[in-house]
Amino acid sequence: MVESERGENSLLIGEYEHSLDAKGRLIMPAKLRIDMGEKFIVTKGLDGCLFAFSQNEWLNFETKLKSLPLSDKNARNFVRFFLSGATECEMDKQGRFLLPNNLRMSAKLEKEAVIIGVGTRLEIWDKQTWQNCDENISADDIAENMTLLGI
Repeated sequence: MVESERGENSLLIGEYEHSLDAKGRLIMPAKLRIDMGEKFIVTKGLDGCLFAFSQNEWLNFETKLKSLPLSDKNARNFVRFFLSGATECEMDKQGRFLLPNNLRMSAKLEKEAVIIGVGTRLEIWDKQTWQNCDENISADDIAENMTLLGI
């Protein structure tokens, strides 16, 4: 496992637009390649996107999933949701990686995609879906809820 040159506490940030090629490959933005490593995990995400984790962050996430009680139906569904679609992706020399068809369908990815850094993971969105989501994020609503989130 390759550690980030910037350390394990570096944050994945930014918004990057790319097109999927005919084979379903997407380019990993150059600024994110070191932090993600050559191999990383992509799985179904929430809100209509995909989540991508570096191997180190995936291990952290996986540890949390393993700690959930098998006796709790919601916990079982949570684990199924994230693990059933998870796949290891590997970048080629041009920084491209293949998104399996089931994941592309899950996020309705066809041609235009947006990759956003959200701290410990990336989110991969269909461009129009991201624009709709982004337009509905209200700074006023966020400000009102910051206290509830402990910020």
